[in-house]
Amino acid sequence: MTDLEQRYRALSRQFHPDYFYNASAAERRASLERSSYLNDAYRVLKNPVARLEYLLKLEGVAAQGPEQASKQVPAGLLEEVFALNEELDEVRDVRANGAPADEWRARLERARQPIERKRAEHESELEALSARWDALDAAAPANDRRRVLEGLRERFLERNYINNLLAGIDRELTE
Repeated sequence: MTDLEQRYRALSRQFHPDYFYNASAAERRASLERSSYLNDAYRVLKNPVARLEYLLKLEGVAAQGPEQASKQVPAGLLEEVFALNEELDEVRDVRANGAPADEWRARLERARQPIERKRAEHESELEALSARWDALDAAAPANDRRRVLEGLRERFLERNYINNLLAGIDRELTE
């Protein structure tokens, strides 16, 4: 059992509304509220993506909404985005000219492969940076903390962009 699970269970036993059935209405309501907050926090912390989003918001470095996050292609992805967009245009042309579905679907699957590799790389980088963040303590120099946070933010934005690219391929496959 992880430390997170142990702490969650201990706090859950402490705040669970069932233990407050004989308490005053105000105490029961407070217990219900604390239990609800605890459940929400646990859901966020046990999900690595939700945890990262929360951390970036908490530290004030999150993108300010989806429009900012997708406004600019991350520099590390320019080449892949350009190549994928060209391939998608060509696939649309081939499909519009009546090519068999297996032909253009195979092209889309080939186009997916480098993006999938990029996603795997980013997931590894995010895990490593998350571990670095977790290893920092409150006394760590501010510039070290900021450097890790900026790396997490960049990898997270790139991750979202990669997922959008893959979603675009999926849309083409289902049309």
